[in-house]
Amino acid sequence: MELAHSESANPHWTPRATKHAMASIPGEDGLPFLGATLEILRDPAAFSARMIAQYGSVYRVKSFGFDTIALSGAEANELVLFDRDKLFSSEQGWGPMLNLLFPRGLMLMDFDRHRVDRRALQVAFKPEPMKAYAQVLNEGALARIKGWAGQDLRFYPEIKQLTLELAATAFLGIPFGPDADKVNQAFVDMVQASIGVVRRPLPFTQMGRGVKGRQFLVDYFGPMVEERRRNENRQDMFSQFCRATRDDGSRLTEGEIVDHMNFLMMAAHDTITSSVTSMVWHLAREPEWQEKLRAEALSVAPAGQGLTYDDLGRMELTEMFFKEALRMVAPVPTIPRRALRDFTFEGFDIPAGAQVSVSPSYTHHMAEYWPEPERFDPLRFTAEEIKARHRFAWVPFGGGAHMCLGLHFAYMQMKIIMHHMLTHMRVEVEPGYEPDWQAWPIPKPKDGLKLRMVKLG
Repeated sequence: MELAHSESANPHWTPRATKHAMASIPGEDGLPFLGATLEILRDPAAFSARMIAQYGSVYRVKSFGFDTIALSGAEANELVLFDRDKLFSSEQGWGPMLNLLFPRGLMLMDFDRHRVDRRALQVAFKPEPMKAYAQVLNEGALARIKGWAGQDLRFYPEIKQLTLELAATAFLGIPFGPDADKVNQAFVDMVQASIGVVRRPLPFTQMGRGVKGRQFLVDYFGPMVEERRRNENRQDMFSQFCRATRDDGSRLTEGEIVDHMNFLMMAAHDTITSSVTSMVWHLAREPEWQEKLRAEALSVAPAGQGLTYDDLGRMELTEMFFKEALRMVAPVPTIPRRALRDFTFEGFDIPAGAQVSVSPSYTHHMAEYWPEPERFDPLRFTAEEIKARHRFAWVPFGGGAHMCLGLHFAYMQMKIIMHHMLTHMRVEVEPGYEPDWQAWPIPKPKDGLKLRMVKLG
């Protein structure tokens, strides 16, 4: 389903290339109607490995209702994500999956429109607001995390509830209160709808539930905009978006603010939930590293004391461990774009209008960049190792103009959560336990990740 408004709203609009135009690209159609959708949903990295072994690093596949040309490896990531020659549209790449759910989110904007809105929103991620967020995150994280000590729990739903609460207080400046479950369900429904097989919002379909969830959030956030514009004292992210101005002095409309908030709220609590879950799973499996990170956390601040914004740079081992967890389980397995002009890659002529994609989850496990790629090793992220490696071999936050706007907020949130966890408890797992991970739309353990939180001291 295409973006209904795109042809008139986007001067770079390019019709999707026909299958005939992509006939020179090797690949397969898969099952009738479904294509390879089910195989990709099960394990995107394994699917990429199979296709590359059979067809090479450039291949065509039918999935989610249309043909896509997959480009593999760090060079492909640089071509598509850095996009030096403005060959690719993010709006038209993500649009078929997200246009009904997160319209006008930053991922669904290109070039000048994207640059102008991104610059306006960046005011909320400057050092002074970030210092205020750090205080809010510390208070909220400590209050809930202390209650985990001594418990056997399923970690994923616990951290998801925590990150939603933290997003509410840091982004909105208020707790969700009795609406928390409805807000969380709206985001769950919207994210699940992004990979629904039926792409129209019909009743009882994932897309139908997702569109209904979006409308709930529009109705929830919309009435707050005018009050936040008038209140200059509020420093939460939502209030700063409401007061933000573009280069020409104009403000974002109410609809634009709400759409940006929806998208950033989803990213701030769904992707960080996935990433911290992966990190904590590896902490449980790597007790020696867990002790190293605990020692680092205690050297920065004692148990019960929060991290200041200036403390964050001292959590070096914690950041390296997090980066390796992101390598092992990329929060966004595949990144789509649409080609705006003909181009050539690795000897293949790819037509304008082709849907193309790159796969962080595959690149992150390529042995040419990551020796023994299935081995967990945070020392891959020392300054020397990073310098020696292709800069687009690790792309969990995307790259180029569309690099995740909330990147530093994500690192801050992760470090604060880890500090309070590691200084209050030891994370353990039953011998032989191995969770089964659902790869799409954002990775998570199907059973919630069963962990034991042993109280320290």
